[in-house]
Amino acid sequence: MSEPGTGPWRRAEASRLIEFGRAAALPDGGFGWLGADGKIDPAQPRPLYVNLRMTYVFALAHLDGVAGADSLAASGLQALASRYADGENGGWFSSIDRSGTVIDVTKANYAHAHALLAAASAAAAGIPGADAALAAAIVTIERHFWSDAEGCALESWNADFTESEPYRGANSNMHSVEAYLAAGDVTGDPLWHARAMSIAARLINGHARAHSWRVPEHYDQNWQPRPDYNLDRPGDQFRPYGTTPGHSFEWARLLLTLEAAQASPPAWLLEAATGLFDMAVADASNRDGHPGLIYTVGPDGQPVITSRLHWVACEAVLAADALHRRTKEERFAAAAALWWEEIDRYFLDRKDGGWWQELAPDMTPAASTWSGKPDLYHSYQAVLLPSLPISPTAATALARRRSGGAQKDSGPD
Repeated sequence: MSEPGTGPWRRAEASRLIEFGRAAALPDGGFGWLGADGKIDPAQPRPLYVNLRMTYVFALAHLDGVAGADSLAASGLQALASRYADGENGGWFSSIDRSGTVIDVTKANYAHAHALLAAASAAAAGIPGADAALAAAIVTIERHFWSDAEGCALESWNADFTESEPYRGANSNMHSVEAYLAAGDVTGDPLWHARAMSIAARLINGHARAHSWRVPEHYDQNWQPRPDYNLDRPGDQFRPYGTTPGHSFEWARLLLTLEAAQASPPAWLLEAATGLFDMAVADASNRDGHPGLIYTVGPDGQPVITSRLHWVACEAVLAADALHRRTKEERFAAAAALWWEEIDRYFLDRKDGGWWQELAPDMTPAASTWSGKPDLYHSYQAVLLPSLPISPTAATALARRRSGGAQKDSGPD
């Protein structure tokens, strides 16, 4: 067996993940929520973001040569255009139930960023329906979510876009950076990369720098941090109290992608990526005598939720890989090797497939924050991105490789 995190290991794991994820496909199109046993969980709703993440994954898998992945991606786009779409007001509803009835009419930037990411990636892959989805996502984001005045994205609206939530979130804006980078790569429109830079400048070069390279997650409508937000609900799935080291790893990776996409990038991008990474390591590792990276810390860096989430490990290895390739510093490669070994030892479910989404501090499966194994977004990117250049984003890089337009940049396999 190959060493965890090496090229052969990641290729084998990519194949295993895709085979596991095929079970999420619904008979009438789109994707359901996979339980821990690898079967669709009938008790779970069908959130828009899960459908979009799986659409994105299968678009990338198609570009990587996986048979049948194109039809799965197309089914996700068809569900987006039908069951989730608001034909009257535009945009997409946040969630539907098993019967297709809308159960959450919120128009959320988090989900719409994933719509842009999935549609742009599917367009690069030539998936039917992708161009229309991409056009719709661009119109909706430009009309309702992007704020030139704030230089960031608004958080959410009610169904008819008449009431905007006063909250501002770093998480949804981070996913906007990811989506805008992909949209810029696919469309060639430099405005998207400029918007990604604007978000990063405010949230990272501004707020995170001012907070010792911890990313304040929650803000009011004037972009003033709200450090006590959800103090009474610290385990909220999308807005947990405190700061999230996993997001710092994710930001670090995205900043290096943003840097690589610029003709003349500002020097602060590498400085910030390194600072975020180092603070996240200090906050998340070796905090309670167990392996793995903890989930959240308070504004003072003290542990709050010590569960180990799979996505945190995924973003940690990707940040370490990108920083190693960018700087050639061996400490980043050593960190990645450690975390790959932990992923291989603790997160892979070799019985029922996929990766455990959450572990207790003793590194056994848990479900206090997440139920089941709802999507492959983080795990598939973790095994795919180290074989691609840091920029352009995944779909564009894979499309160029497939057409013979660029040589594979495999990094430290």
